[in-house]
Amino acid sequence: MAGRRRALIVANGEYDNAGLQRLGSPAADADALVEVLSDRAISDFEVRVVRNETAHVVQAEIEDLCAEGRPDDVLLMHFSCHGLKDDSGGLYFAARNTRPDRLRSTAVPAQFVQQCLRQSRSRSVVLLLDCCYGGAFGQGVAVRASGDANVLDSFRGGRGRAVITASNSIEYAFEGARLAEGQPAQPSVFTAALVEGLRTGEADRDEDGWIALGELYEYLFDRVRERNPKQTPSRDIEMQGELYLAKSRRRRIKPSPIPADLAGAITAENPFTRLGAVAELRRRLASDNLAVAMGAFEALKSMAATDIQHVAAAASDALGFAVVRVDVPSVRLSAVSGARASASLRVSGPPVAREVRFEASHAWIAVTPTASGAELSVTAGEPGVRQGKVVVTGPTGDAVVAVEIEAVPAPVPAPEPEPVAEAAPETGPEFEPPERPNVALGALDAPNATLGALDAPNATLGALDAPNATLGALDAPNATLGALDAPNATLGASDPAVDGGDRASEPVVAVDSGSVPEPVVAEVEAEARPPASPAEQADPVAGTAGIIAIAGAMFAVIGLGLNYRYDEYTLGQYRPGMPFYAIVVAGCALLGGVLAMAPRTRRRIGPAVLLGTGFAALFGLLRFVGEGITLGASSSDTELNAGYVFELIAHAAVVVAALLALAALRRSPGLAFGAGRVRGWQPWVAVALAGVVTEGWITQLNDLDQVDSSEAGRATAYFTLGPLLVLLLVVAVAALRPPAVACAVLGAGTAGLAGVLGPTYSTLRDNTSVILAGEITAGVGLAGLLVLTVVWGVRLRNQPNGRQS
Repeated sequence: MAGRRRALIVANGEYDNAGLQRLGSPAADADALVEVLSDRAISDFEVRVVRNETAHVVQAEIEDLCAEGRPDDVLLMHFSCHGLKDDSGGLYFAARNTRPDRLRSTAVPAQFVQQCLRQSRSRSVVLLLDCCYGGAFGQGVAVRASGDANVLDSFRGGRGRAVITASNSIEYAFEGARLAEGQPAQPSVFTAALVEGLRTGEADRDEDGWIALGELYEYLFDRVRERNPKQTPSRDIEMQGELYLAKSRRRRIKPSPIPADLAGAITAENPFTRLGAVAELRRRLASDNLAVAMGAFEALKSMAATDIQHVAAAASDALGFAVVRVDVPSVRLSAVSGARASASLRVSGPPVAREVRFEASHAWIAVTPTASGAELSVTAGEPGVRQGKVVVTGPTGDAVVAVEIEAVPAPVPAPEPEPVAEAAPETGPEFEPPERPNVALGALDAPNATLGALDAPNATLGALDAPNATLGALDAPNATLGALDAPNATLGASDPAVDGGDRASEPVVAVDSGSVPEPVVAEVEAEARPPASPAEQADPVAGTAGIIAIAGAMFAVIGLGLNYRYDEYTLGQYRPGMPFYAIVVAGCALLGGVLAMAPRTRRRIGPAVLLGTGFAALFGLLRFVGEGITLGASSSDTELNAGYVFELIAHAAVVVAALLALAALRRSPGLAFGAGRVRGWQPWVAVALAGVVTEGWITQLNDLDQVDSSEAGRATAYFTLGPLLVLLLVVAVAALRPPAVACAVLGAGTAGLAGVLGPTYSTLRDNTSVILAGEITAGVGLAGLLVLTVVWGVRLRNQPNGRQS
């Protein structure tokens, strides 16, 4: 049975004797060590802490730890305190009650600790001494020593034990930061390096996933000397075999050999066979077996460096799938000076790309690895901005995250308001309280007419601005009436211009006061409201279309940030240029959905915009459905992810909304579809411009086929679906009546289909030898359609009764 792992931390920084300088680091040392040693994912020690106790309490804890140790147990002791010596050179550890002139009775003798270690049955005991011994150093630095002492000489002898000290016999060990008022103490240089090496795994020099005692000392030596060249850690290790103190995520992954048949395909003479090998290597790169993934990574690197351009480009593209990626390129925080702010880093990519480690550039940036990345804890310094970085390193590359924190002034608490004594109620013949509470006047239904509630006594009568408005005789000073701005408004009557049904009349009551001998009551009869006109009535079909379109727009935007295919490819990474199209369609759908529910545009303009957007959304729907069918036919596992599902649902929803909008338009009086001859010059110009768009995209596809036939085959859907839908759009516009509806359909459809320029251009971008004349022609044609829509709309607006909804 495996033994226990037990640790004792002795942290003494406060002393009763004025001759011993107070230390700030021991408390911080203890907190940092407890966190890392007790972490089950790192060291998994049972940790006990003794803080600022007297000598006899510390000795009792040491003896208990050693006496209860079993042969298979791993025992660890850490001392953070002053180190002292007597006249004969004996070493002592200072406790809270230590007197420098009575060390034998008030301090913890090193000889006592040595005897406990020798008598323990544990074969693995580690002693870490963050104490100072002899020498002197610069002004103003808190040190933990008095005179010279060789600490290792005090712990010679014994088996299965190791001693690592913060400094050698003639040096001081230094605290990590000068203790300043209001500032939290920092761990010492030695303990800070110890915690950092264990937590980050940087002490795992051979990258085998374990931190051995020898590796830990080498890491401590390098890191302490780097931060303070005048401090040299020392060691004395006498153990059989290797003692592992912690686990590490820093593992060197050994590449697995490539199978023979795949290796043959990699070296085949036929370039298409080698392209097939690239596809298989890319699939292996996403494997959960890191050795297999690294074998594929190394093979792809070789092909990218040595193969012909076409194959090398495919290999480079596959390597890009496994680069180390962090969700944010920079972190900007703010906090009060000395306080901490936190942030999260998320690492994405296949499993081999997420096998990373983190290294901070400064001690004020603390990095704690998590399952999905890391948590940053950043300490603000003096007023101003601190700048640093976190380097994320993995077997497939590295990434750098800039870290910036601004120290902001501490918030000043607002002064407490002085209590105000309540005035006594007035009494006397000139004031009498109202006999009953005020009664609120009912709200007027007329636009711009308001009647406020009657909350305060002695309120004044509001001004009546409405011509022909009648209110009975209101003389009561306790009544409040808001200003009536509606022409010909009658108090209590509903305005027939407001959408809604008839309402019953309500009496208006004015409240009496002490100065009015009798209550005054004014009652006005409400006029019957005529039924709403067809243009004002809400169409449930159009409203449903608007809701579905808005939901589709939200799904489209959300889907852009989700994985589209494989574990990490978003739509923009897998299909460059498509996010531009999706955002344009989402914007048109959102606009159409809002207009389809707005009272003034829900009958015609709103559904017309949705119908035009449906033509644009049809492009994406056919593209996504086709991709799913194609990948499903080639493999049982398409590896399409949530981003694909969201985009498919989004475009399907917009198409459904367009069909509902068409149904709503067919129910609208005065609308004709496909009847009679084409009227006006605008539809003919639209047809001509659609021809320009079609000619441009078809010409561009032919040019691309001359340069790269395989790329042209993959991009055929872009260059053929786009012009086909533009032609269908203008044919539908030519057949629509009235012109206002046709104009709205043309504008929304053209704006949405302009998004197709994104994926078509992205297809051409990497082929520098392709002439972009066709793409420019298509763009000019789409721009012409948009200009036509604006001109048409302005002409309709300027015509008598030309505003149609």
